[in-house]
Amino acid sequence: MLYSTTTDALFSHFDEDTALDMFKDAGFPALDFSMFTSERVKAEGYREYATQLRKKANERGIIFNQMHAPFGGGKEFYLTDTFPVLPRCLELASLLGVKNMVIHPITDPRYYGHEEEHFEMNMKFYRALAPYTKEYGVKIAIENMWELHPIHRGIVDSDCADPYEHIRYFDTLDDDEAFTLCLDLGHVALCGREPEESIRILGHDRLGVIHAHDVDYRSDLHTLPGVSLLNWEGICKALGEINYKGDFTLEADGFYRHLPKAVYPEACRLMGAVCRDMVRQIEENRVK
Repeated sequence: MLYSTTTDALFSHFDEDTALDMFKDAGFPALDFSMFTSERVKAEGYREYATQLRKKANERGIIFNQMHAPFGGGKEFYLTDTFPVLPRCLELASLLGVKNMVIHPITDPRYYGHEEEHFEMNMKFYRALAPYTKEYGVKIAIENMWELHPIHRGIVDSDCADPYEHIRYFDTLDDDEAFTLCLDLGHVALCGREPEESIRILGHDRLGVIHAHDVDYRSDLHTLPGVSLLNWEGICKALGEINYKGDFTLEADGFYRHLPKAVYPEACRLMGAVCRDMVRQIEENRVK
């Protein structure tokens, strides 16, 4: 099984050559390119940038297997600023050699009581992007989301938090050449469910992308598996038992948050070691 990690923390704190050397030293064979804002893809020369970055990574024996599209800013910003550049994001992903790009559903507080309205809005949103997935050969991975309750400010369900709604998105779009599902394991727990249960509900036919990170069931920590409270033995067992066919990708850059930059290389090596052990556990739990 291929494993990877997000690029955000290291690409934000070091030049790309230095960061890529750290990823190579940590043993990561693949990377999930973090494009959390749209500035890069709006700039001139984005094609040349992607081509050169892929070349640099490949020279170190690393590929780009995933990418995260821009997100945030609220519904209106997402529709007016982000949506128009998503086709270009898919093109950039293709130039990097990426096979899956995570694109969040449109979230528009509040979700509760507006589930059908959100569903119809997102069907229209994703269907408008489907032709570009075929043009560039990159699947869109739909992620499960959470939101803050407007009164008590605790985390509650948003779009696709319920695994059965997640399935409904995929089955209604009915295009497995264009779409797959991304299960963010931390988001599952934050919404009061167990990741291993959601893994088994989605199954290997729909589940194509994993965002692996640890949480304490209260805050979206995005930290290294094993540091907080998720049951990683159970998660790896569930992924093995459903014969999960996708990659295992850390979205755990929060692990670096309070560390001095001087120890980032060692932290990256630890993340690589943890990732490899997770893959080992998944493989050992596959049904023979």
